[in-house]
Amino acid sequence: MPVLAAADPALSAAAPVRIMPLGDSITAGTGCWRAKLWHQLQTSGHTAIDFVGGVSDGGGCNPGYPYDFDHEGHGGFSATGIADNNQLPAWLAAARPDVVLMHLGTNDMWGGYIPLATKLAAFTKLVGQMRTANPAMKIIVAQIIPMSAAACATCPADVVALNNAIPGWAAGLTTVQSPVVVADLWTGYDAVADNVDGVHPNDTGYQKMAAGWYSVLSRVLGGITPPTTPPTSPPTAVPTTPPTTPPAGACTATYRVISQWGDGFQGEVTVRNDSAAPTTAWTATVTFPDTQQVIQTWNATATQTGSVVTVRNADWNGRTAPGGSTTFGFVASWIGSNRAPAVACTLH
Repeated sequence: MPVLAAADPALSAAAPVRIMPLGDSITAGTGCWRAKLWHQLQTSGHTAIDFVGGVSDGGGCNPGYPYDFDHEGHGGFSATGIADNNQLPAWLAAARPDVVLMHLGTNDMWGGYIPLATKLAAFTKLVGQMRTANPAMKIIVAQIIPMSAAACATCPADVVALNNAIPGWAAGLTTVQSPVVVADLWTGYDAVADNVDGVHPNDTGYQKMAAGWYSVLSRVLGGITPPTTPPTSPPTAVPTTPPTTPPAGACTATYRVISQWGDGFQGEVTVRNDSAAPTTAWTATVTFPDTQQVIQTWNATATQTGSVVTVRNADWNGRTAPGGSTTFGFVASWIGSNRAPAVACTLH
């Protein structure tokens, strides 16, 4: 993640950080990732924030807790349409955001007739308009959630193509003053099980989206200004599984909690090759003692059966040198207690 510039005076503890959720009906619709994200931020200590935008959902998400209704989600709008019609500058002028969360591109997929280069050019124009409004804008761009083939035959492959292009595109535009940071909302998201119609999220989908936004936004907010008040519930001590001296040829797995909020947490496991030879693959197990349920993973693939999560390396991080290590992360829910799991790993 890029190093963030020092905070401007306007982003001091005296003024909340203004965050604009920007998108289409997936951002505007009730459900609702914005409400869930707001709740995660508030309960983890990020209270000096203000969601901004010219649209309000009027509390239609009904999550059972308060949240900020404001956003800049417009049903049916596309990235290319917003860029071509220069609609964003007026929205920015009215909302004056410090941070933009952009989930756009879904409505650019229909029919498969808009080239990838045209979509990326629209993204680039929108970033330029954000920086014109605020040269220190912090921009978080989503690798968008998947669409099912039943909803649109050509869309799944086009979504993959866009998401594969976004990291390189973002790296080419990011600056220290105005970083462009990628939020992976695609990995671990099922276009059928997590959507109501192959396109729009159900409650599980919204929960996954909120978790994906939170893992990135919490770090960006940490680079702008620290929380001004402690979390509603003091964070629990970070549980860690201490490594033990492994026998020759063994694999060591070490677990830690990155952050925790009212009903969820972000965990990380490091897999270390303690053998004398390179490994070509690895498998890890995470056995939870309580009610934890994994929602999303990155840098690995995971399946959960009961309390046991089986994790396998991604295509690109299976090979580790002797003494080397790799790390995977996940977001999970918890109820009542979040004791540290037992972790183990095997080399292949």
